[in-house]
Amino acid sequence: MLPGDFTLLQVTPALDVGGVESLTVEMAAAVAKAGATSLVASSGGRLEPMLAGAELVRLPLARRDPVSIAANGVRLERLIRRRGVSLVHARSRASAYSAWWAARRARAPLVTSYHGVYAARTPLKRWYNRIMARGDLVIVNSAFTRDHVIAEHGIDQARIAVIPEGVDSAAFDPAAVSQERVWAARAAWGGSGPILLLAGRLTGWKGHALAIEAVALSGARDELQLVFLGAEIDRDLAAELSRQAEQAGVKLILARSVENMPAALAAADIVIAPSTEPESFGRVVAEAGAMAKVVVASSLGGPAETIVDGETGVLVPPGEAAALAAAIDRVLEMGGEARAAMGQAARRRISSLYSIERMCEATFAVYRRLARP
Repeated sequence: MLPGDFTLLQVTPALDVGGVESLTVEMAAAVAKAGATSLVASSGGRLEPMLAGAELVRLPLARRDPVSIAANGVRLERLIRRRGVSLVHARSRASAYSAWWAARRARAPLVTSYHGVYAARTPLKRWYNRIMARGDLVIVNSAFTRDHVIAEHGIDQARIAVIPEGVDSAAFDPAAVSQERVWAARAAWGGSGPILLLAGRLTGWKGHALAIEAVALSGARDELQLVFLGAEIDRDLAAELSRQAEQAGVKLILARSVENMPAALAAADIVIAPSTEPESFGRVVAEAGAMAKVVVASSLGGPAETIVDGETGVLVPPGEAAALAAAIDRVLEMGGEARAAMGQAARRRISSLYSIERMCEATFAVYRRLARP
């Protein structure tokens, strides 16, 4: 529960599809459902219809220049005072500067969510990132992220709350996905062999090139269909990966992002997450587990906490194509019944430890701890 007359203001640049945006709308809906006032300051986007009882306050928070950040700070301060905001929750760096300034001016408590491990190759970038560690309490999505924040910014562990991201285990439920949708997804990708799915934006560290190299080494290379979901984001990298796959004799399907992620995961035989740099949490890994899919992931960051190696999935050393190929072959050789049993173990773990309900209640506890009357 939340205190009486509680008003939450979440501040985020936009509400388009993404992990931060999904968390924003999930929390907004949960606060409204609890009977409190739920405000989201944002420039808006595709997820607006999911706010479910929350109110969108449209502000140009996607702008990152200093003048806009200052102007947004003034707008947010006025909003906090006018609506009697009990607590401000900032979720992204540029808009967090506006939220921090406004909260301090209006004497409202501030929570920040450190959603990812931000690159910091220069002192200036480290300073810019530090705003996400300046909340009265800082929410992080894994023990890995907590340790990174402490090492990077030197803040007291007592100011950090580890709250893993939540997965909607009702939406991500194999029983909720019709066989027709599964067939439609597989038909869209083409081919008839086992499908190996890597879902995530095309970027060097997600392990797409490593996945192609691993499939080329796999004993099941001639049967496997390797699907990269989200291939529209970087066309140049997509073309480069296509050339690599063709030269290696790997059947690669470059697929666009989909609205129905549960169906896409249901259509896969194995989900892989071979990142070569740490994921702060790894939302797709958790969603695939909720769909009772065996995930083969690098033993880095959040996925190393989500997966129990050999029980709910398989962890492999990062950057090692031969180890990834061996793990894929081992999972295929398990057979359907053993894979299903491991997948069910993954679903039980995700439903128990990584549900939206658990995430929201833990976040409510942070809000109760800080909220002003």
